Amino acid sequence: MTKNMLTATAIVTSGFWVNLSEFLRNEILLGSLWKSHFLSLGLTFPSTPMAGMIWGTWGFIFGAVIFAVSRRHTIIETTIICWVVGFVLMWLVSWNLLVLPLAVLPYAIPLSLLETLVAAAICVRIFPQTLDVKDVPTRPS
Repeated sequence: MTKNMLTATAIVTSGFWVNLSEFLRNEILLGSLWKSHFLSLGLTFPSTPMAGMIWGTWGFIFGAVIFAVSRRHTIIETTIICWVVGFVLMWLVSWNLLVLPLAVLPYAIPLSLLETLVAAAICVRIFPQTLDVKDVPTRPS
């Protein structure tokens, strides 16, 4: 497999994992908390197809960022860096806008750490850091 194919496979696979994890956590496990919080604000929880597409895009971008960071850092370092950038900053902004129900955090914190760790492991498993890039062709011969 070429370097570009390994990169794309790692990003797409980790992106699928992130999106699956996000859906299970926020729609299935915590959906009622989100919906009741938004209702208490006089809002409707955004679960339209357009909102899903935006979150799906976020998930694949997050997978790409995890892949990029995993090229230069250990899995644990990648997890911590990406989790802070991807989740902690998002929660701070959401909390500041009053749309973050704090009741989700006891579930969201460990599950999002696990999500990020698994995505980093997927990236490193598909395209190991130790793979000598000189041995991987960029184009098939």
